Amino acid sequence: MDILKQRILEDGIVLDGNILKVDSFLNHQIDTHLLDDIGEEFYRLFKDEHITKILTVESSGISVACAVGRIFKVPVLFAKKGNVKTLDEATYCEQSYSFTKKESYYMNVSKKYLGPKDTILIIDDFLANGIAIDALLGIIDQSQAKLVGVGIVIEKEFQKGGKKLRQAGVRLESLARIISMENGNIIFS
Repeated sequence: MDILKQRILEDGIVLDGNILKVDSFLNHQIDTHLLDDIGEEFYRLFKDEHITKILTVESSGISVACAVGRIFKVPVLFAKKGNVKTLDEATYCEQSYSFTKKESYYMNVSKKYLGPKDTILIIDDFLANGIAIDALLGIIDQSQAKLVGVGIVIEKEFQKGGKKLRQAGVRLESLARIISMENGNIIFS
């Protein structure tokens, strides 16, 4: 997706530890026009699937997932992080780890909103090592819902997450695949 790649090159900032900061347009301040374009692109890629819900992780994936859910006209469900008192006791739960925050946490989804009749598209802003996506896959497995695929805005292809998912047979569609960020230079595949 050329417009996304251009924004990454213009406004993205590479930090130590292979962190790409895109908070000026994607996950702190949000360019809603770009978000609409991202939603439409994911719709183009997955429109032939019979998706009943979009699933993402709290919190930076929510805006992208909502843009996609709006176009598909389906609900968006997000896994809540941590011990959440507002969730009832009947939840699917998986442990995950944030390399950015350097902490483990649990992701929870209420059993009221996810079950065997659902066909799920996972949407998230980033894919690096795939730990969060693995946890979402575990939640989908527990619920006996059907996974149709994973849509990622920015994939760090030089890390193992995408390769691992593709080898497992998961349909993975990434809008911008970065193969290197060495010396602050972003190179796309």
